[in-house]
Amino acid sequence: MPRREVRLVQNGESLEDIRPDLIIPTGKRKGRNPSLASIYRALTEHEKRRAYPEAVDQAHTDFASLHSSTSRD
Repeated sequence: MPRREVRLVQNGESLEDIRPDLIIPTGKRKGRNPSLASIYRALTEHEKRRAYPEAVDQAHTDFASLHSSTSRD
């Protein structure tokens, strides 16, 4: 989802213009439009992943090892 928003924002469209075209695919709000805050959070997370891919990989590894050690107990 964030790649599409990034592309549209780079083309000069505002998030307010993009929001009605977005649909939440799963969960409690399935079929509705996301809030502007949710869009901003998704874009921020996307930028963090692009800027620090090694940190994301390390966090995933740490989470997996933590999760596997707690499930053994």
